[in-house]
Amino acid sequence: MFQPRSEVLTPPGPYLAPPPAGPPDTVLVARAAEGDESSYAELMRRHVPRMLTLATRLLGDRGSAEDDVQEACLTAWRRLPDFRREAAFGTWLYRIVTNRCLNTLRARHAHVPLEDAEEPASPDPAASPERTAESHASAQDLRTALAALTPQQRACWVLRELHGLSYDEIAEVTGIGEPAVRGRIFRARRQLTEAMAPWR
Repeated sequence: MFQPRSEVLTPPGPYLAPPPAGPPDTVLVARAAEGDESSYAELMRRHVPRMLTLATRLLGDRGSAEDDVQEACLTAWRRLPDFRREAAFGTWLYRIVTNRCLNTLRARHAHVPLEDAEEPASPDPAASPERTAESHASAQDLRTALAALTPQQRACWVLRELHGLSYDEIAEVTGIGEPAVRGRIFRARRQLTEAMAPWR
């Protein structure tokens, strides 16, 4: 059975780097569905960085994110023969990862601690200590505000604002209708705007 290697789960380079050249996903998916583990490993190498970023943003904890993404990779491998080819593989994987993260959030029954969440880009080294401290404080407030959102609101907002998915794609990923997606994003934006008002 396919087992994600550690280097697949923790690839070098920026999370949102474009996928490398090679066979398109559709070809790799077809080969993987026939049992070709190397094709599936290549799919994971292309998509896992974004999935890790998503899971870390949703869970606020890199360790939990890695666990959930690894389990999602194994789930996707087992379900690959049932994958509907008319959907994009990346969108399908987003759905598996998002659902697993939402289940983790629901199981916590509490606000998610975001102290270990992925940090924003480092500030300009030439920036003053005051501006650096202000940047860190505002980032912490944003993480706290995100933690206060419901899991569904957070998922929809992260998928839209940080991963650039369309409303249709978010509806497919989360399994809710597009009007509900728009409503959750609207409420999340309003709540985050209110929370971050002191920084404007």
